Amino acid sequence: MSIPVSTLQTINDVPVLMCAAEGEAIRGEGAVLDLIGDAGYQGAEWVVIPAGRFDDAFFRLRSRVAGDIVQKFANYRLGLVVLGDISGHVEGSSALRDFVRECNRGRQTWFLADVEELRARLTD
Repeated sequence: MSIPVSTLQTINDVPVLMCAAEGEAIRGEGAVLDLIGDAGYQGAEWVVIPAGRFDDAFFRLRSRVAGDIVQKFANYRLGLVVLGDISGHVEGSSALRDFVRECNRGRQTWFLADVEELRARLTD
């Protein structure tokens, strides 16, 4: 597996690992281990992954892919941001809509539309 290209940025004094939009699809928790390792090595507190990088199974909660990935980030005490438009997935699943709403209430996993929304969340 190739390590996706990522860059460390500081947003409102918070180190954030920004993953590239291009790259292998993320199909499970194993696929995020390289990102978690890279984030830890670079001192990131959050990892931002474009929504388009996730395999469709991530957005089907019964597949457990999203839960496994979110748990992996929690285990390593890293925040996860799924960045981009997921409205097509949310419209088709009330369970996913509820999951996204609950995640966005916390401080571990956020589903955000764009970097500006991330900036606003990291100032709170």
